[in-house]
Amino acid sequence: MQPHHLNRRTFLAGSPMGLSGVALASLLSRAGAADEHIRSAVPDGQPHFPPRAKNVIWLFMRGGFSHLESFDPKPTLDKYAGKSIAETPWKYVQDPERLKKLRVVATNQNTQRNRLYETQVGFRKYGESGIEVSDFFPHIGSCIDDIAVVRSMWTTDDNHGAQYQFETGRHNLDGSFPNIGAWVTYGLGSLNDNLPSYVKMGVKYPQVHNDGSYLGRAYDAVRLKVDPQNPLPYARPALDLSREEQRLQFDLVKRLNQIEATRSPADEALRARIKSYELAFRMQTAVPEVIRFDDETAATQQLYGMHESKTKSFGMQLLAARRFVEKGVRFVKIMHGAGAAGAWDAHGNVKSNHTELAAQVDKPVAGLLTDLKQRGLLGETIVVFATEFGRTPGTQGGLGRDHHPFGFSVWMAGGGIKGGVTHGATDEIGFHAAEAPHYVTDIHATLLQQLGIDSRRLNLDGQQRLEIEYGHPIDEIIA
Repeated sequence: MQPHHLNRRTFLAGSPMGLSGVALASLLSRAGAADEHIRSAVPDGQPHFPPRAKNVIWLFMRGGFSHLESFDPKPTLDKYAGKSIAETPWKYVQDPERLKKLRVVATNQNTQRNRLYETQVGFRKYGESGIEVSDFFPHIGSCIDDIAVVRSMWTTDDNHGAQYQFETGRHNLDGSFPNIGAWVTYGLGSLNDNLPSYVKMGVKYPQVHNDGSYLGRAYDAVRLKVDPQNPLPYARPALDLSREEQRLQFDLVKRLNQIEATRSPADEALRARIKSYELAFRMQTAVPEVIRFDDETAATQQLYGMHESKTKSFGMQLLAARRFVEKGVRFVKIMHGAGAAGAWDAHGNVKSNHTELAAQVDKPVAGLLTDLKQRGLLGETIVVFATEFGRTPGTQGGLGRDHHPFGFSVWMAGGGIKGGVTHGATDEIGFHAAEAPHYVTDIHATLLQQLGIDSRRLNLDGQQRLEIEYGHPIDEIIA
């Protein structure tokens, strides 16, 4: 390495606005990772075909909420409650070949282990569509005519690495792969030069691999907090500098980088660094403005449940999400459910668990859908409400349910997605995805199609993707 590289980097590291100052760790990590990841074939940010949507708000309930107590009513389950699956008509796997692909084997032995457990909540019909939603989610139920529920999802990981699998399409043990947010931002970029294209909020969780993986750290999500005083971790200057002083220091760094650029005109990584530092500087003002809710009416804040203790935290995150997509952020990911596994992991008591957690998210999510629709934004913003897997039809030796990858539910709304429809089905007791089964990447493919992206045109040389990673759009829920 040449001495001038060392001097420039030493200057940046020691500067009051350097890596300990304005640097957003996940954003400015581009500087270290870009050298090996920046490629000349980065997309131009234009969709491959006319898009139906511009943005995605990805809501993920960590731990695995029960499809049986949310969006997939199973009265037959109650009929057989107390019996083992081996004592029912569903003791045999309906599609052995598909189960081989899942890398799991269902046997009579493991179907005899637990007794079927009756549904722990009531259901009722909502809207003109008459779709049934559980009493845990009455506010979301009131929005059902804008929602498409997919009741036939499946995955292969029966532990919480399935969270990673839902985002990437690959098993956690397969290694590192870009997640859906990284692919969207890689393909389209941001609509606002002052904000990142991919942000994440909500609970922190164990993340083994970077969002961008082999695409590069430039496509990692930028973590934000809904705190107007400090929304960007590590973004404040180390010293008490005025805006003008920071601008002068950034200009100096820019000139030093430009000198370096003339010495290395083909250095794509250097150009990426310069853009990263500039974006970090602009974000110091832009992000707090987005997260400042002073100009929101009391009615809007009430819509998100911001005046209620149970819903305030999640409601603020969802209101921030709406404001971010208004400003052109492409992908907003919000994770709900703290803990290593995720709070929705209802092994002990599914009723008490879901009663508490659904009360935190139900009103804010409905508020988000209502607010987007009132502002004319729902037509261009896709909202996804997902989880890594469902819960077993059988009891886990008490009042809880175990992990269940064989069949579960997610829903989508907005961005050209049909409202008031259900698609696919599990069998009568909610065990297998029996009708129109969809692997998790079918959700990805649906998003990408609505955003105008052909994921096969985003392939990188030397990176081999599996066919299942691309998924297939769920045409039946697309308007």
